[in-house]
Amino acid sequence: MAAGSGRGGASAGLLIAIMVGLFTWYEAAVTSAHGPSLSSATVPGLTGLPAQARLSLAHANNQAMPTTTVLAAIRFTAPRYAAPGVRVAGQVPATWWGVPSVLPVVATRPGWVEVRLAQRPNGSTSWLPVSAVRLSSTGYRIVISLSTMRLTLYRDGRPLLSAPAGIGTKDDPTPAGHYFVAFDEPPPAPNPGYGPFILVTSAHSPAIGDWEGSGDAVIGIHGPLGEDSEIGTAGARISHGCIRLHDNDLLRLRQVPPGTPIDIVG
Repeated sequence: MAAGSGRGGASAGLLIAIMVGLFTWYEAAVTSAHGPSLSSATVPGLTGLPAQARLSLAHANNQAMPTTTVLAAIRFTAPRYAAPGVRVAGQVPATWWGVPSVLPVVATRPGWVEVRLAQRPNGSTSWLPVSAVRLSSTGYRIVISLSTMRLTLYRDGRPLLSAPAGIGTKDDPTPAGHYFVAFDEPPPAPNPGYGPFILVTSAHSPAIGDWEGSGDAVIGIHGPLGEDSEIGTAGARISHGCIRLHDNDLLRLRQVPPGTPIDIVG
């Protein structure tokens, strides 16, 4: 946030001071009741984050649903760690499918962050030293309910969109779990049914290992592929695992940045 001038700048400064003060109060309360919480003091590199993001990390450490997620842009391909300082086989790539990796942070330790990975198997994570990442934050979150067949977009904990969705069939299910937006890409030509763009997620099909010779079967969020009437207003089980939306609903996701959490629930 850029500093303003005149009365607007003073208001912004006061707001930041209040947020920082609230975070300091909250941290002291949590430390007294539960032991040390997460803060910029315990994680070098978090000092540049908005106070709301640091407060959300503290909430996450105490099992509450955060309204803001800390994101880690991978600065360079780095070794994987099962725990801080404990190397395991494999790497965390700086790019995936040629696009820079921006991963959600799920836990921290002094000088370290744990991030979700885009690679198989679903649910993979790795610890990384803070020096290997650039930290930012997002207030967006996507929740997809398989039981109600709806996608809900949240920002700062408030719903912005609730839309019917086409989800996977019984034979090719959409996998439940915690994922994130990896990147968006133009739809493949010449099929316009994918809509204006595709949100590529970190989820992988549990039933398909190689979709059309691509070497993987990544779950995407895209247009209806001509099945608007089947999706209707109630959703439908019609896909090979991907999430299909009406084009107008898909366009509402254009603002969602890479790294945004996606919770697919039963």
